Amino acid sequence: MTETIDHAFVLAAGLGTRLKPYTDRMPKPMVPLLGKPLLGYIFDHLKRAGVQKIVINTHHMPDQIRDYIATRTDLLFSESYEPELLETGGGIRKALHILGQKPFFAINGDAFWTEGTVPALTRLAQTFDSEKMDLLMLMQPVNGMNLTEGVGDYNLSPEGRPIRLPEKGGTHMFAGVRVIHPRLFAGTQPGKFSFLSLMDKAETENRLYAIEHEGEWHHISTPEDLENVDAHLRARGA
Repeated sequence: MTETIDHAFVLAAGLGTRLKPYTDRMPKPMVPLLGKPLLGYIFDHLKRAGVQKIVINTHHMPDQIRDYIATRTDLLFSESYEPELLETGGGIRKALHILGQKPFFAINGDAFWTEGTVPALTRLAQTFDSEKMDLLMLMQPVNGMNLTEGVGDYNLSPEGRPIRLPEKGGTHMFAGVRVIHPRLFAGTQPGKFSFLSLMDKAETENRLYAIEHEGEWHHISTPEDLENVDAHLRARGA
């Protein structure tokens, strides 16, 4: 049965230091591809997936993000402002009271992907099984990354079980897109911590699963990455 997922959390608080000088004047999720902010593509994906409410965390130049989401009257937003950065785990945890008790999408604010035959978020919702999963991740094959650098965070078993490789010699990279059940945060405390600790927890408890992305996914980390992807999209008339 397809899981009904109508809430999402978008991580948009980071400083994006590797993408300077762009991030000297804007938050990383507001950096444009084809003249459109990265956030805009994420919001479009979420809208097509039937998401009704988006929670977005902010820190670096938050007014630019506030101004942009004010233009997206087709979606409902809540802001989770972080005076001090809480990292990926702490940032999501801070907003759990808004997200509720059901599974939700969580997407890195710099994630950029194109779709395969079935949209990635739809596939994630169709695959997520609350009985056996606390976390379901979208994974990108490293050998399919030609424009930007791929880091082999994981190997992926035929059963859809990710195995993290600390030496980063794996076949797949986490694409920054996932479904989370709120119970994954049980036992955590408010404050700063990395979501990676919860990914490892889910793996240890055999509650971590993943699907392979069927379209393109680009790791936009540096100015060169951004310019390469922008040129690629323009060349193919996207």
